[in-house]
Amino acid sequence: MKLSYLVPFGVLEKEKPRYCSEACKALLQNLDSLPYAYRILSKGVCDGCSLGPQGLHDKVIDGIHLCTTRLRLLRLNTMPPAMDKHLQNIQKLQSLSGQDLMWLGRLSFPMIRRRGEERFERIGWGEVVDVAANVLKGIPPEKTAWYITSRGLYNEAYYVFQKVARIFGSPHIDNSARLCHAPSGIGLAETLGIGAPTCSLKDLIGTDLLILWGSNLANNQPVTMKYLYLAQKAGTRIIVVNPYCEPGLKRYWVPSIPISALFGTALMDDHFKVKVGGDIAFINGIIKVLDKNKWFEYDFINKYTLGFEAVLEKIVATDWKVIEKFSGLTRQECERFAKLYSMAKTSVFVWSTGLTQHKFGVENIRAILTLGLSRSMIGREKSGFMPIRGHSGVQGAAECGVAPNKYPSGMPINEETAKYFELLWGAKPPVEIGFSAPEMINGAIDGSVRALYAIGGNFVDTLPDPEFVKRALQNLKLRIHQDIVMNSSMLLDADVVLVLPAATRYETPGGITQTNTERRITYSPEIPGQRIPGTKPEWEIPILIANKLIPHAKTYFPYKDTIEIRDEMDNISNSRYGCKRMQYNSH
Repeated sequence: MKLSYLVPFGVLEKEKPRYCSEACKALLQNLDSLPYAYRILSKGVCDGCSLGPQGLHDKVIDGIHLCTTRLRLLRLNTMPPAMDKHLQNIQKLQSLSGQDLMWLGRLSFPMIRRRGEERFERIGWGEVVDVAANVLKGIPPEKTAWYITSRGLYNEAYYVFQKVARIFGSPHIDNSARLCHAPSGIGLAETLGIGAPTCSLKDLIGTDLLILWGSNLANNQPVTMKYLYLAQKAGTRIIVVNPYCEPGLKRYWVPSIPISALFGTALMDDHFKVKVGGDIAFINGIIKVLDKNKWFEYDFINKYTLGFEAVLEKIVATDWKVIEKFSGLTRQECERFAKLYSMAKTSVFVWSTGLTQHKFGVENIRAILTLGLSRSMIGREKSGFMPIRGHSGVQGAAECGVAPNKYPSGMPINEETAKYFELLWGAKPPVEIGFSAPEMINGAIDGSVRALYAIGGNFVDTLPDPEFVKRALQNLKLRIHQDIVMNSSMLLDADVVLVLPAATRYETPGGITQTNTERRITYSPEIPGQRIPGTKPEWEIPILIANKLIPHAKTYFPYKDTIEIRDEMDNISNSRYGCKRMQYNSH
C-alpha cells in the first residue's frame, strides 16, 4: 500500500498534532513523493498567495524564503488520483466536507451527470467535447457565463479562457479577484488612471510609515511577515487600522529568523480600532487635522491633482461629532494619526478585504487614495498604494482580460478596442459590459444565464446566501467544472454537469507565467515528476471545446504550447492609453 494512503492528505491537518510543525506535516504528507515535492519547492513559482516567491527565494529580500501557506498547499500538487469508487456515489460525496472532498485525491478522468442521476459516469475526452459543444450550440452565447478562480492558475490559462469566451460571443467573463478586490481596481483606476498597485513590495522595507488598513497579513500573506520584520529593523513604524487587533500582527514567529522563531516578534507599533464601516469617517477626521495644521503637500496637489478643493470643502464642513460617531474613534485619535502621518516623509498604504467588502468599498478606496495623495505618497521610492491580493494569480487574471468590463491589458470595452482585437484575433469580441460573478448567479435564477463554465472556484462557499446560490446553479442547462480536485458545487444538479480533470501549473509543458500582487511577472518551469493520466493543461481544455463549437476555431487558437500563447500576449500593447491627472473623488 502506498504511503499516501497510510498518511492521507487530511489527517495531519485534522488532528493538528501540537508537536508537529508545518514543515513536519508537509514532510509526512509527501513521503511518497519527496523528490518531486522538493523540486516543486525549489524550482517552481509558489501557487499559494499572490506574492509569488520563485523557488526558495523571492525578489524582495535575500536568502531562503518559505512560508506555511506554500507548505500546506504542497500536497495538492503531489497527491495521487482519487479512486474511481470514491467519485461515483453523489449522496455519499454530498455528506463530505469541502476539505474531505479535496483529500479524496486528484481528478484523473472526465465525468458526466445528468439531472436526477445518482452517480457520475466516467467518459472520454471526445465525448466531453461533443456533449459540451452540442449543449452550448443550443444556447445563445450571451446567455453563457465564464468564470475562473485564481489559486494555482496562470496567465496563459487566463488569456486563453477569456479569448474563447469572447470569440464564442459571451461578454460575461469574470474571475475570483472581483469577489474581493473589485473596489480596489475601480477606485485606483478612477483616481489614478490604472487599477493596480503603485509600488513594489521592496518599498515596505524602510518606508517611514507602513499603514495596514483592513488587512491581516499574518493569516493571508504570511510570507510578508518577514518583510515586516525587516521593515521594523530598518526603522519603519507599522500602524494597523482595524476593528480587531489581529494576534498575528501583535506578535509573530518568523520561521527563518532564529530569535523570532523562538520568542516571537512584536511587529505592530500602533493600533487604531476603527468602527466596522467607519474608515471613511476616520480618514475625513485625519484630513480635517491635516488641513487645520497646513500639513498637506500643496505643490504636489496643485501640480498633479484635480478636484482636491471640492473634496476638502465637504470634509472640513463635517462636524467632529459626526466623525466620532461613525468612525468609532475620538478627535484625539484622529489628531494622533495625523501627527504621525505628517512626520513621515514616505508612507506605504496596504489594504485588503477589510476595506473592499462593503457596499461602499469603492468609496473606502477613494478615501485612502485621497489621504495618500494629500501628502504626495506616490511616484517615489518607499511610498505608494498596495491592495494586497490573496491567491496566486489574482493580478494576472485582471490583466489578461478575465473581467466583464475590460479587455486584456486593461483596455476599455468600446468599439475602438474591439476593432483592435479583431485585427489581432481575426474575430471581433462583444462590445458590451458583461455580468460580474454575483450577476451570473442572479442570471441563473432569472434565465439570462443558461450555462456556466467554471475553472476552479466554488460559488456555494464564496458568495453570500449559499441556498440561493445552490438554487441558481441547479437551474442551469449546463455546468462545466474544470479543476484538479472535487468541490461541493460539482455535486449540485443541472440538466448536464461535466467535471473535467486539469493538470497543475507544474505539470504544464512549456512552463507558465504568473503576475504577482506588485505586477512582477515570473516564469515557473515544468517540473519533472508524477503525471496524472487523463488530465490536460488548464489552457488546453477550453480550446478542445472551442474547436468543436466555434467555426474556424483552429485559426483563432493555433497554439502548440504556452510559449506560443505568451508570444501572442506579448503583441498586445496599451501604450496608446496614457495616464491622466489623478482625480480626487468625493467620498
